[in-house]
Amino acid sequence: MLLLLSGGIDSPVAGCMMAKRGLEIEALHFESFPYTSERAREKVMQIAEEMCQFCAKIHVHVISLTHIQEELRDNCEEDYFTLLLRMFMMKLAERCAREYKCGAIITGESVGQVASQTIHALAVTDAVCEMPVFRPCIGMDKEEIVSISRKIDTFDISVQPYEDCCTVFTP
Repeated sequence: MLLLLSGGIDSPVAGCMMAKRGLEIEALHFESFPYTSERAREKVMQIAEEMCQFCAKIHVHVISLTHIQEELRDNCEEDYFTLLLRMFMMKLAERCAREYKCGAIITGESVGQVASQTIHALAVTDAVCEMPVFRPCIGMDKEEIVSISRKIDTFDISVQPYEDCCTVFTP
């Protein structure tokens, strides 16, 4: 399965929840350099390394969204920016999932946590995917997710050089 892995606490929890069911995890991280830093990417790699104690080896694939974000910023109404960006992310994720022989996409989304995670917004982003999208955290509140994140040691990640658990490349 392809996990959309951000630098936050929700996506590692979602990935570990699915891995404990015996599923192998590939990960995809979207970056927006220069709007996000190299340190942000390193934090994602550290999170993936911590996840390896629950998920075995994880390969982290990285895609730059900078060009897409700039095009959306310049060519769409601000009210639609986030939803359109998420739709692009899901299409790219689906393409990667197929390339890496993954049968589904995993996200750390939970209902109503942020404006882009309303039922309507989730339905719109799902509409661009033909493969299943699993959201193991969908009904959890933030405190439940934080509790699991602490148990799997991904809550307080300090950026350190990562080891061979993860590989990075841009497809």
